[in-house]
Amino acid sequence: MGYRRRIYFTEKQKTEIWDRWQRGESMSSIGRLFDRNSSSIYPLLARTGGIRPPDRTRSRLALTLAEREEVSRGLRAELSLRTIARQLKRAPSTISREVRRNGGRRRYRAAQSDQAAWDRARRPKPCKLAYRPTLCHTISGKLERKWSPQQIAGWLKREHPDDEGARVSHETIYRSLFIQARGVLKKELLAHLRATRAIRRSRHASLKRDGLGQIKDAISIRERPAAVEDRAIPGHWEGDLIAGSKNSFIATLVERRTRYVMLAKVGNKDTANVVAALAQQVQHLPRELRRSLTWDRGKELADHKRLTLATDLDIYFCDPHSPWQRGTNENTNRLLRQYFPKGTDLSSHSQDQLDAVARELNDRPRKTLNYISPAEKFDECVAAIR
Repeated sequence: MGYRRRIYFTEKQKTEIWDRWQRGESMSSIGRLFDRNSSSIYPLLARTGGIRPPDRTRSRLALTLAEREEVSRGLRAELSLRTIARQLKRAPSTISREVRRNGGRRRYRAAQSDQAAWDRARRPKPCKLAYRPTLCHTISGKLERKWSPQQIAGWLKREHPDDEGARVSHETIYRSLFIQARGVLKKELLAHLRATRAIRRSRHASLKRDGLGQIKDAISIRERPAAVEDRAIPGHWEGDLIAGSKNSFIATLVERRTRYVMLAKVGNKDTANVVAALAQQVQHLPRELRRSLTWDRGKELADHKRLTLATDLDIYFCDPHSPWQRGTNENTNRLLRQYFPKGTDLSSHSQDQLDAVARELNDRPRKTLNYISPAEKFDECVAAIR
């Protein structure tokens, strides 16, 4: 049995992961971008409790690499530490401490000293609550009484308007809870928050769960006619994208009554490409067999109105995180993984190859159709409308 090698993210990739997480994307969605499961993304986010660590910057008071090179040259020239300090316009104690902590006069090296200083700066700094046990105890008590961090911060500000040391922001409380490396507020207190989760989510993620701010003028699946649900009338479709490596995708369509499958090659996930590919496939169908399409909440169908204009399809969107509302499509996507395994580059398949896969799948007898194939069932529907 083969094992995937461990993945190490570059600084650029880490930045992109945090950017997407803060925009409210799920770990699964972020993982697909790097051809990995969400379990590969979680450790990076969980290390700081889902809260993005601040970008590292050097203090304006710290010695620069150029100054350390001057120190190194001065030591080789056997100048005194006071002379070196005077040339750099630094305090003698600064130069003395710099040389002492980095090997002394004989072993001092500028580049190594500069890297060592950068590494030492990684050490976690204690937060405000670490110095104020009484304040920490007060906050813990309020959390146990189900107060939110924002309520606690507001109450502290009102109780101590003139004493900044006796109050903290709600963000400090959240950080102390979710970043356990700070070791101030106990992790058990997370259970008293209204949303009990191990890491903090972006506020944009909650907007997406409610279906807000993602797809304009979306019509909910709850408004879909009952006739679609009972599969009595053909022409109602379910659709989705299946993802591969290198940001590659295939659009899948399956007809609810006959289980007939169509596949569309898409250049990428943006709405213009997806809508154009779907429209090209659907326009081949008789009008009587293009009644509706049910999709998930993905942004790839943000321009759903243009698809409706091009195809006359009524488009409905599932509730967030409810794949069972497109059960036929979800099952079809699992069957398609036999042809398109996870982790493969889907962009290598031409539209002709996708059509061949669809034909093969449509020619399989299906138990749910009493072992009639989707192609036969679909042909019956086409014949009935002629």
